[in-house]
Amino acid sequence: MADGATLTDDALRAEVRAWLAANWKPLPARPAGPGGAGWTTTQEHQAWLAKVVDARWAAPRWPVEWYGRALPDDQARIVEREFAAIGAPGTGQDRTNLWANTALAYATPSFKTRIVPALLKGEVGMCLLYSEPGAGSDLAGIRTKAERQGDHFVVNGQKVWTSGAATADYGMLIARTDWDVPKHRGISFFFCPMKQPGIEVRPLRQITDESHFNEVFLTDVIVPEENLLGPLNAGWGVLQTALAYERSVMGDNARGPRSGVAESTEEEPLIALAREAGVLGDPLIRQEIAKAIAWRKLNALNNARAKADLGQGTSSSIMSLGKLAMSRILHEEARVRTLILGAGSLLEGKDYPRAEDANFLTLNAYFTSIGGGTDQIQRNIIGERVLGLPKEPEVDRDVPFRQVRGN
Repeated sequence: MADGATLTDDALRAEVRAWLAANWKPLPARPAGPGGAGWTTTQEHQAWLAKVVDARWAAPRWPVEWYGRALPDDQARIVEREFAAIGAPGTGQDRTNLWANTALAYATPSFKTRIVPALLKGEVGMCLLYSEPGAGSDLAGIRTKAERQGDHFVVNGQKVWTSGAATADYGMLIARTDWDVPKHRGISFFFCPMKQPGIEVRPLRQITDESHFNEVFLTDVIVPEENLLGPLNAGWGVLQTALAYERSVMGDNARGPRSGVAESTEEEPLIALAREAGVLGDPLIRQEIAKAIAWRKLNALNNARAKADLGQGTSSSIMSLGKLAMSRILHEEARVRTLILGAGSLLEGKDYPRAEDANFLTLNAYFTSIGGGTDQIQRNIIGERVLGLPKEPEVDRDVPFRQVRGN
């Protein structure tokens, strides 16, 4: 492996291309998980990720001792572009793998050594144990508690809106460990083992007729002390880093149509749909398509700017702009699809795949409006931390959580 500090761009590009030529073979498509929840991991996919990790392409910005190459961001982008050019996955995880990035920044040395390579190789299934029935937008109001008992913590409580809980090996969990300090200061962050007695997962049926989310009940669940990320009672800071990576991913990507009917890969999907429907010449529709495309281009530029400022173990309020923008983009694109199809969008079922996709995308857009922090929360963050506007009133911010009304 060449030294990233002295490697020229051309030399790096040649090294990546040579490695891919020697190792890459197209992978079979990964099937969706239960209830449409993400993608299942195949043996072929894991074997490929292991090769990428061993060659230190998975996280090229990370230090060499942590499976990286210590490349600057501009050279890491070269690696990512070469992988993308042939459709090879696995690189860029130092920007996109929220689990591994959070663990690298905050996990204990012994746990980090075990968990980080497993996360990069896709060997470990993960979920997020954040929101609760009474603590969604205000995550600092969580009531799930973790009590230390010797070399472990005992967790009791309830979480909700958890994707992938039924198959996860670990859940990134926030729990209250001190009730006698204000709400933000008494929270700790854990990697909670999910395959143990005391964890009950119940699927939630969505408006799209899927069960992507779950509610999770935790009764006397055991979490080893080494699975604590960051200092005890300082989990709020760890959570901000994890949320920044989550919002970064949600600001970049979104779920597409589900009918399985191919769309044109040679032009913008909305343009192709309008051409197929015979309405591309309509000036109103052309204007609406142009707006939707402009939103995506602008959001991509903003996300690139935000990620350039996102250092390891930090958070960025700018990520909220990308996340909020993606939410608007999805709603707008679904609306434009409906506009293009006209009355045909009222149809449903496998015999009408374009209408099926338009309706699904309209309903599924709310996933991004809610997941990773609602649109309203993103607007608060942008207003307060980006624009410097006055904070929202928060009467219980400095009150010991035990005294907060409702507890």
